[in-house]
Amino acid sequence: MPDSMRASMILDKSYQIAPVDERIYGSFIEHLGRAVYGGIYEPDHPKADEQGFRKDVIDLVKQLQVPIVRYPGGNMVSAYNWEDGVGPKEERPRRLELAWRTVETNQVGTNEFADWAKKVDADVMMAVNLGTRGIDAARNLIEYTNHPGGTYWSDLRRSHGYDQPHNIKTWCLGNEMDGPWQVGQKTAYEYGRIAKEAGKAMKLVDPTIELVACGSSNTDMPTFPEYEATTLDLAYEEVDFISLHQYYGNRTNDPANYLAKNMDMDHFIKTVISTCDYIKAKHRSKKTINLSFDEWNVWYHSNEADKEIDPWSVAPPQLEDVYNLEDALLVGSMLITFLQHADRVKMACMAQLVNVIAPIMTENNGHSWKQTIYYPYMHTSIFGRGISLKPILSSPKYDSKDFTDVPYVDSAAVYNEEKEDVTIFIVNKHLEESIDLSIDLRSFEGYSFSEHIVLEHDDLKAVNTSSVESVKPHSNGVSEFQGGYLNTRLSRTSWNVIRLKKA
Repeated sequence: MPDSMRASMILDKSYQIAPVDERIYGSFIEHLGRAVYGGIYEPDHPKADEQGFRKDVIDLVKQLQVPIVRYPGGNMVSAYNWEDGVGPKEERPRRLELAWRTVETNQVGTNEFADWAKKVDADVMMAVNLGTRGIDAARNLIEYTNHPGGTYWSDLRRSHGYDQPHNIKTWCLGNEMDGPWQVGQKTAYEYGRIAKEAGKAMKLVDPTIELVACGSSNTDMPTFPEYEATTLDLAYEEVDFISLHQYYGNRTNDPANYLAKNMDMDHFIKTVISTCDYIKAKHRSKKTINLSFDEWNVWYHSNEADKEIDPWSVAPPQLEDVYNLEDALLVGSMLITFLQHADRVKMACMAQLVNVIAPIMTENNGHSWKQTIYYPYMHTSIFGRGISLKPILSSPKYDSKDFTDVPYVDSAAVYNEEKEDVTIFIVNKHLEESIDLSIDLRSFEGYSFSEHIVLEHDDLKAVNTSSVESVKPHSNGVSEFQGGYLNTRLSRTSWNVIRLKKA
């Protein structure tokens, strides 16, 4: 094999970035499309439980080990009255849902979602409406969910059958408030003021919560990153995180450029970190604002189909991207990027979890199945818990339409000292060639090779369906560990998970 198709890496347990916050493997359920109705909730489904939640979907979510799920939006939250979704179901109003122009039946609300989250062993990241509402609705909601009892809103929860508080600890202060598509769009000054005052009131009700302020909706917004700077300047001491949102697509069918887009994500993260730290210095604060990348994924396949959906229907099939292998590779690289920034990215939510740009798909009254992107998400969530290490990587590079010096090899590694194992996540982006990678692992004395999982397919456009799973991982990766060095062959356009354990 030519020298240009060789790469090398040094991995040392002393080269540490930070402990991984498991919440980077979070996800998102919005009242959008079939995420809730027909996704997690379908009372007439043969596999529905006593509350109407699909047990087959619960099983697939539990396999992902999702630690936290953002709810109920998303754009939807900016005109949402949370009171519509509590109390007797037969008394709940049907509302026009303005963000996605559907009818919301409110058959699932705050309490039901908290129940579902317990079923999948996840915490809830709750969002409050700072579009059409504000401080009052936010303080009332947190009193309803978190206060033990003896007050109007906490006793109302108890009358609804929930004697114990939900104790939701992570809260989003609105959603994408810079976006002109948002009901109640706000300038950075307007948003910073309401975020500060709503956050202040919410922490008076429950001082133990963490608050996420909205950053820019994406890096193309004309006010990025000034929006972050102004918001934090106004609300720095009240909030704990700033949010980042980003979706990528391959509309021009340029796989080499598409697979390089995690470099844009890396630049986005670095820019927001710099902005946060500038405001920290300006305020002479000892507090560090961390990052919540609480919307991220591939999203473009369904754009044309969504234009054909009639308005004001209930749970139409919106944003139902069908993902292929190249999408799974980019998702893998994005997860690697989070691990490379484990010191500051402390939460992230793949948007979304079921049916809507999701790793899990369902048929109404039918099957559920795993999309291609399910697998890198599952592998990192299960094996990526511990300390993120800094690989010293030497990789051949290429140039694409929008990026220069793109490494063919992306990699991150996580060392779990307690379990005495190390996992290396690797993407080979080369469209035609395998790459021989040599990894110096001499600091892991007494460790032995455990497995090499590979996700690959001859066709970059291969997809999974309800009847055929064309793209699924195997454990036949080519790796050899000897004398402290692991030599592995990375198939072209492949996702790789290499694991070692102490003998």
